[in-house]
Amino acid sequence: MRIDLAALVVDDYDRAIEFFVGVLGFDLVQDEPSRTNDGRPKRWVVVRPPGAETGLLLARADGEHQRAAVGHQFAGRVGFFLRVDDFDAMYQRMNGAGVEFLTAPRTEDYGQVAVFLDVAGNRWDLLGPA
Repeated sequence: MRIDLAALVVDDYDRAIEFFVGVLGFDLVQDEPSRTNDGRPKRWVVVRPPGAETGLLLARADGEHQRAAVGHQFAGRVGFFLRVDDFDAMYQRMNGAGVEFLTAPRTEDYGQVAVFLDVAGNRWDLLGPA
């Protein structure tokens, strides 16, 4: 048993792809046309960190209720945890690309950590080795 995908509600597919693939270095696994249950066009967009099993389904907000959730899927808490082997290099890459960090890097018992915002405004932990 495993979790294959987690959905992340975004306001725009292409901006989200640019962030996750262009900035974070994720792989674009799928980007295919699809349709909603009532026939409206949408896309099936999956991104995944290189070598990871679990990916993100980038789901464009559909309707007012979903648009209100963009950037607030975890009610202000960190909702995703991105573990990298080279924390300093990834932090510099992200910082250079204009990613907004809410905390400076710090060292905890479990490793290095800094909180950042994704393209939608959700909080993530960037985690590295201790």
